[in-house]
Amino acid sequence: MSEPGAPATADKAPRLQDRVLGGVRWGRLQEPLGFIKVLEWLFAIFAFGACGSFSGETGATVRCDGETKEMSAISVQFGYPFRLYQIPFEMPDCGEESESRTLHLVGDFSAPAEFFVTLGVFSFLYAMAALVLYLRFHSLYGENKKLPFADFCVTVCFAFFWLVAAAAWGKGLTDVKAATRPASLIAAMAVCQGQEVVCNAGATPAMGLANISVLFGFINFLLWAGNCWFVLKETAWQAQAAPRDSAAEQGAIDKQ
Repeated sequence: MSEPGAPATADKAPRLQDRVLGGVRWGRLQEPLGFIKVLEWLFAIFAFGACGSFSGETGATVRCDGETKEMSAISVQFGYPFRLYQIPFEMPDCGEESESRTLHLVGDFSAPAEFFVTLGVFSFLYAMAALVLYLRFHSLYGENKKLPFADFCVTVCFAFFWLVAAAAWGKGLTDVKAATRPASLIAAMAVCQGQEVVCNAGATPAMGLANISVLFGFINFLLWAGNCWFVLKETAWQAQAAPRDSAAEQGAIDKQ
């Protein structure tokens, strides 16, 4: 009794898989609306991944009283979410006690960075959901006139938010660069104002990944703004405009 039932149980998984994947129309990925959603999904990952995983290092060197004392190296690690005022570093004291003091970097640039990353995460989730709906349930997408309209409104909002987020994070990144350069670190240390103290720049932050994240932000804006046209063609507005245009052309032909 158990042997005949085993194949039937084993066939349930393939049948369920066929039901789920059988209705997916992969050919729609070659259409503009499907292909651009894949690009939105990918570049959203690139944007929030590049910004959220960034970490940098800045530093300086302090030599007290010329040659009589050893050189002190200062190294400061910073990264997302760029609350620089919470990042401490030790400033050497060139006095007789030679005790270090704890200072902090200056600035809080977490607002544009967190908005940028949050928008990237929501864009990733929405693009994935819209792609599944377009590939697997396209009949529902075409029959329900409210879905294309809602997709169009959401796409316009994402395009606007990406423009704001990319511009704001670009400005915030410029301020981060100014606050973390070695010259700013040296200027913040009172010990470097002494006449016999020699302070030099140390490690310069490598901001390449952060610069790429800003670029990805503007690419996302272009993708979502361009997608507005393709989504608009699926709405009832465009469907109503097409018969009117064809009727006007037919009327012009009849007059001739």
